[in-house]
Amino acid sequence: MVDSLELPSIFAETPIALVPAKAIAQFPVNTFLESIAISADNTLFITSHLDGSVWRIHSDTQPVLHTRITGKAVGLAFLPNGHLLLSAWDNQNVPTVFSISPDGETSVLVTLPDAIFLNGMTLLDSNSVLIADSYRGAIWQLNVAEKTVSIWLEHPLLARSSADREFPAVNGLKIFDGVLYASNTEKMQLVKISIINGQPGEPKVFVAPINLDDFAFDRQGNLYGTTHIYNSVVKISPAGDITIIANAAEGMTGNGSGVWTK
Repeated sequence: MVDSLELPSIFAETPIALVPAKAIAQFPVNTFLESIAISADNTLFITSHLDGSVWRIHSDTQPVLHTRITGKAVGLAFLPNGHLLLSAWDNQNVPTVFSISPDGETSVLVTLPDAIFLNGMTLLDSNSVLIADSYRGAIWQLNVAEKTVSIWLEHPLLARSSADREFPAVNGLKIFDGVLYASNTEKMQLVKISIINGQPGEPKVFVAPINLDDFAFDRQGNLYGTTHIYNSVVKISPAGDITIIANAAEGMTGNGSGVWTK
C-alpha cells in the first residue's frame, strides 16, 4: 500500500464536482479486483487478480463465480460473439490470453512467451484485439481467428522510466473516434495514438501529469478514469480538462477499472 502522504500532489488544484455513488457488491478484504467489462445485457464481469477468478454481477447485484483459471487474471474484453478474452499469467507465469464462453467454459487461446506483463485490452476490429504489455512498453495485436500475435507498437511513451520501476507503464487501452487512448501509469501520462488503416500513428501525450489505471468513454467523448492509489475517479473532457467526480469517501479506494453503462 502506498502512503498517500508520499504521493505527488497532482490533483491539488483539480476542480471537484462529486456525483452520486453507491456500492452494489462487496468482496472479502484484500481481494484484488483488477478489471471490469460489461456485456450487452449490462452484466458486469470482474477479475480477481490473485486467485485467477472472474465474477459476474447482474441486476440482483450478487457476485457469482463465472470461471477461474490456475494463474493470475488481469484484463477483460468482449468479442462480438459474446465470448470474453482474459489477459493473464498461467500457472507457470507465462503470459497467456484465455477465451471464456458465455457459460464460463475457459480455454487457452494463445500464449505470449515474449510478453512480460499483459494488462488492458480493447478491440481494434471484429477479429483483432490490442493488448497492453505494461513492462515491455508495447502493445500487442492478437488475431483471434488465426490465434497469432505480433507487436502493434513499441514506443518510449508506452514504457517505464526505467526497468526497476514497479508501477505499470502502458496499462488501460480504449478506442474512441478512431483514436487509441493509452494510460501510462508509471509516467503519469495519457497518450493518444491515431489509427490509420489499422496501424498506429505517432503517439502523443494528451494529458500529464495524470495517474490513470484504466478508463472508459461516454458517447460525447468524455473519459472517466480510475486513479488507483489516488483513490478517486476523474472526468477528462475532449479538451483535456480534468474534474474529480468521486473520492475515497464515495468508495473509490484503490479503484482499478471502470465501464460506462448504457
